[in-house]
Amino acid sequence: MTLTLHHAPDFASTIVRFALEELELPHTLALADIDGGALASPEYRRVNPVGLIPALETEDGPIFETAAILLWLVDRTGRLGPGPTDPDRGAFLSWLFFTSNALHQAALAMFYPHRPAGEANSAAAQAAAQEQITARLGLIEAMLATQSPRWLSPDHPGVLGYYIGVLVRWLILLPPAPFGIRIDDFPRLNAVLAAHEARPAALRVAASDGLGPTPFTNPGT
Repeated sequence: MTLTLHHAPDFASTIVRFALEELELPHTLALADIDGGALASPEYRRVNPVGLIPALETEDGPIFETAAILLWLVDRTGRLGPGPTDPDRGAFLSWLFFTSNALHQAALAMFYPHRPAGEANSAAAQAAAQEQITARLGLIEAMLATQSPRWLSPDHPGVLGYYIGVLVRWLILLPPAPFGIRIDDFPRLNAVLAAHEARPAALRVAASDGLGPTPFTNPGT
């Protein structure tokens, strides 16, 4: 399997990089000069017409969108998530796309509130995003309490754990109140993320990308 990940440290491509390292899949990193306009180049737009990262070049052609890449990796390898015939597949897909469509999008609204709301309404957009993020992390915490899924567990690494871990990292690193989150408010999720960040694959990525030894639960260290 020949893979090239278009990557910039501590962007969404880091989520995919954690998964690739966990799977021990040989791959090449194509570092994207975002500030230099690389994502707008015709060459990159042939890989990802949306002009964002991540994008993963595969023998089947390029794939973009974080959740799509993660799902492709699960299905190709049979690891890090339930396969198509697994009874847990439906629940896994539901929470993977909830993370992509609800939690990730709320995080983006927090970081870039002017995009959906305009500069004049940025503060209100951030406050709304903060409420959404807290509620959506609360839903994940409640799911962990009632279902104890293998695919989001301290005992089993998975693409969803790495996806949520990177999003939580960014949210913790936000400036203090009134924004940002406390991962201690979500103890079951905290345990999942602590287990993921301690894995050898995660430690390799964290060291390479300069994310610190506890990138998900205590990223400021």
